[in-house]
Amino acid sequence: MSGTKSSSSIEITEPSSLNEQATAAVVIVGALVAVADRRVSAVERDEVIRFIRDRKLAPHVGDERLRAMFDELAERLEEPDFANVVIDTLRPVSNLPLSSHLVELSERVAAADEDIHPHEVQAIKLLRLLTLVLPRAKPVGASAPGPKLQAASKG
Repeated sequence: MSGTKSSSSIEITEPSSLNEQATAAVVIVGALVAVADRRVSAVERDEVIRFIRDRKLAPHVGDERLRAMFDELAERLEEPDFANVVIDTLRPVSNLPLSSHLVELSERVAAADEDIHPHEVQAIKLLRLLTLVLPRAKPVGASAPGPKLQAASKG
């Protein structure tokens, strides 16, 4: 938690907002799979947005913001510290029931361009592992995290 070079926690997100963090988690999963084959296509980005809209996962975020978030995260995932970016983005929402959404989205993004690259398959496997073993978020200044997180996720 040093303030010097923290992986910039994706500057377009608001760290205090659980909804923003959940949105970033969903978007980064799609971006990770899109970047895996080194050819990020508009159809992959559109699939992420369609998935979010179909499941009403981020009704508070407009399509333009989702596009910008996807593009920024995809760019960050091309840097050497991409694994830290993924983990840092997923960790704050690890207590939320997003795992099935994340895995389904990763598979849909891989299939979106009608060419499932072996690196996309590896990215999906990595995401499955991460959703199983990612350390749970630690409550900040709260003694009972359950009710607070549940209440925050409803809003």
